Amino acid sequence: MTRPILEKYRQSPSSPGVYLMKDAKGRTIYVGKAQDLKKRLSSYFVQKSNHDAKTAALLEMIKDFEIIITSSGHEAFILESNLIKEYNPKYNVILKDGKNYPLLRIDMNETYPAIQRVRKIKNDKAHYFGPYSSSHSVNKTLKQIQKIFKLRRCKNTQFKNRSRPCLNFQIKACLGLCCNDVSPVEYKKQVQDAILFLKGRSKQVVKKLKAQMMDHSLSREYEKAAEIRDTIFAIENIMEKQVVVSPDMKDRDIIAFAAKKGRVVMIVMAVRSGYLIDTAHYPLDLGFKEPNEVLSAFIEQYYKNTKFLPSTILLNQEIENTEFLEHLFTEKKGKKVSIHVPVRGEKRQLVEMARINASRELEKRLLKEEEERASILMLKELLGMERLPLRIECFDNSNLSGQDPVSSIVVFKDGRPYKNDYRKFIIRDLDFQDDYAYMVQVLSRRFSKDPSEMEYPDLLVVDGGKGQLSMAKAVIKELNIENRFYVAGLAKKNETKGENFDKIYISGRSNPLNTGQAKKALYLLQRVRDEAHRVAITFQRNRREKRAGLSILDSIPGIGPKKKKVLLKHFKGIAKMKAASIKEIALVPGINKTLAKALTHTLNRKD
Repeated sequence: MTRPILEKYRQSPSSPGVYLMKDAKGRTIYVGKAQDLKKRLSSYFVQKSNHDAKTAALLEMIKDFEIIITSSGHEAFILESNLIKEYNPKYNVILKDGKNYPLLRIDMNETYPAIQRVRKIKNDKAHYFGPYSSSHSVNKTLKQIQKIFKLRRCKNTQFKNRSRPCLNFQIKACLGLCCNDVSPVEYKKQVQDAILFLKGRSKQVVKKLKAQMMDHSLSREYEKAAEIRDTIFAIENIMEKQVVVSPDMKDRDIIAFAAKKGRVVMIVMAVRSGYLIDTAHYPLDLGFKEPNEVLSAFIEQYYKNTKFLPSTILLNQEIENTEFLEHLFTEKKGKKVSIHVPVRGEKRQLVEMARINASRELEKRLLKEEEERASILMLKELLGMERLPLRIECFDNSNLSGQDPVSSIVVFKDGRPYKNDYRKFIIRDLDFQDDYAYMVQVLSRRFSKDPSEMEYPDLLVVDGGKGQLSMAKAVIKELNIENRFYVAGLAKKNETKGENFDKIYISGRSNPLNTGQAKKALYLLQRVRDEAHRVAITFQRNRREKRAGLSILDSIPGIGPKKKKVLLKHFKGIAKMKAASIKEIALVPGINKTLAKALTHTLNRKD
């Protein structure tokens, strides 16, 4: 640690406040809070013996820091939260972890509310459920809801423009609201039951449905009674699979964590009316924080992203600002919310069960990371590299007979896709197929920045054999960056020649490498290449479809460049324009009803 930083640390007060860690370029890379600033800063700059390798490496990035003194710990807590939003520091715990977790949304203000998958909570009066830890989790819940309550699935534009019921109605998975006379009042009763189900009130739903079934039976409406009976059976079947973990039948969330080797896994177990209805894992990096700080940051962010708050939140470790968070959540819920760490009894057993599950999930993830690390190490040895290929980039082209040529560059960090750094390129001024010209253009654009600002890969992979590898090396030499990173080519196997595996080519060697004892390294490169191929093909297909759609607009009399631009800006693409009704299109400035009819007819005709 540099002398100026140590001197600055010695002058720090033993007061509550916030500290901002900065890198060599003066960027804020971490924001933290403390009741005692000097004591907290000493854990970074003085007491270094307890740091793991990752934290030690992160500390090396700190070249300066600032402190802001506050009057209390609560004030520091609020200031920290605001500064994290302002700076979005690289090493702070952020629940979204590079993405927004999925939620379910139901807007009861609609005449026929639909259940939607969304990624953000808007400031509206709709009901939100989640966040769910994965798409699999939310899809499973959505599938259960649709199967039981038969809510509409189509989007609003589709719903307004359907002329006959879709397949979901045919298989009795939807009520066919688009074409059948269904009372909005009766439909909303179904939606209310779905909301109760999502809140974990399955018993309440069953009780209501049984009363309705009896009424229909007494009125000799046996078909309706049978439908409700089937719904009850479906709900009870799900309830049988849920575990009763709380005899007092109350709502509570159990949140626990496991931490090891700079990684943390948070687990949230949702108990509703005594039933364990959902378990979700959230993997996070420990960063500069202590585990209990991560827990505190997680809880604040998690309940900011959900509208439902239980009356009790059980934790496996004490956190700072418990009183502040209780006040915050109580104000949001409108009822008392308590946060505490149980020390005995059934509640303690629940917390321990959560902690064990978090530990198992963490071990599973660490094992996967070790396997990925072993693949990277094996790849380094196979290619004869001097350093580990921690950042791998792969380049691929896609075109259709030379038309709409595009390229993609995908990035893998530590053996996993790093989608934030993916890049897509539209090939300029070339309407014929020329892989070398594509490569010159794309690599020139990729490595065109100032070398001091450039993040170079450790390994660049090109899709192809010796020819493509030679082209890439020539381009890189022209750019004068041949010593910055390693380059390899990956060619597909030739089954007609009896080849069983793809081939890896490197410079200075005419034959492919022997991968007989390095299959993990080969599989890693195949994953990278296949991902680049997928991204390039998808991008090229979208470009082609967009161009085809635009040419359709050009064929409609009365729609020139200006009106085309207005339409595309209003509907944000051909797909939404195609789904819009004549009435909706006619509302666009400059588009009358006649033009709207012609546009709808042209876009939806089947040649």
